[in-house]
Amino acid sequence: MTAGLMPGGAMAQTNSYYQGPVSDHFDGTRFFNPGVPNETRGLADMLKWKFGSRAAVWPRQVPAGPPDKPPARVAGSDGRLTFVGHASFLLQIAGLNILLDPVWSERASPFSFAGPKRHAAPGIAFDDLPRIDAVLVSHCHYDHMDLATLLRLWQRDRPRIVVPLGNDTIIRAADATVAVEAADWGDSVRLGPEVVVHLVSARHWSARGLSDRRHALWAAFVIDAPGGGIYAVGDTSFGDGSTFGAVAAAHPGLRLALLPIGAYAPRWFMKDQHVNPAEAVEAFRLCGARQAVGHHWGTFQLTDEGFDDPPRDLARALDEAGVPAQSFVTALPGTAFRLGDGGLERVAPG
Repeated sequence: MTAGLMPGGAMAQTNSYYQGPVSDHFDGTRFFNPGVPNETRGLADMLKWKFGSRAAVWPRQVPAGPPDKPPARVAGSDGRLTFVGHASFLLQIAGLNILLDPVWSERASPFSFAGPKRHAAPGIAFDDLPRIDAVLVSHCHYDHMDLATLLRLWQRDRPRIVVPLGNDTIIRAADATVAVEAADWGDSVRLGPEVVVHLVSARHWSARGLSDRRHALWAAFVIDAPGGGIYAVGDTSFGDGSTFGAVAAAHPGLRLALLPIGAYAPRWFMKDQHVNPAEAVEAFRLCGARQAVGHHWGTFQLTDEGFDDPPRDLARALDEAGVPAQSFVTALPGTAFRLGDGGLERVAPG
């Protein structure tokens, strides 16, 4: 299950986090995915899933690589990317250190004693993180917005924190001193002289509890940096594929896409929330990126598939689509890549 509390139950009639003008994806109370019906599933569907299917049993510890010890900085267009685990990455490029959806907590949950527990340690020990300049958070589900980690980063480094609309309220409620920049789909935020992040649409939803469903916006990011753009998707469903084609049109020539490939079973329940590996391959084709890295698997058990089903299903989908396996890869936590002119190159842990 996506680590937001489900099902929704009764929704509050006022927005808990955001007040702003009506738009093509905000009705004055809740955000929504344009052009599609209300995709919220209720208690009956959740009970059907939980009592009608059997989840694979994950080992207590899943395979992971040795933890990375990144350099302090990486200058220029030859960037460095480390997979931390689940949807968390460290991107080092043009002298900036950028974290994506950082989660270092043991559980993706509002509780310390219950909820999805980590099956693989973070690919970088927190104390081995270089000074962080910017943090991008795609949405407020617990497996993407980890307040404990965000506050720890703020106390240590005072990074720029960029989030979609409404998510800033959630973070400031935990610590009012945190400076958070909230932006809408289509907005751009300059992180440095050579790096700009653009918020783009994703087809998903949001909630932290039972009465705040879709009160905060969700987004994906395109990071424009020397060497080409990087399309970072936290969570999305496929829909009609138009979100990915729109990214290709607005940001042609992407060097890399970070695409989710896990949390897709059972398909009848998850199809409106998460892509499966075959859809991720089609999303890769539509967005026009030269290469992709698959994430959102093997760390937190959110749904029914086995911990290693996503990379196996991805390999099968790539073969069936005639896409070279080396163009869309998976990695264990701790894996680092050099982003060079020739594409991704795995590097020895620092």
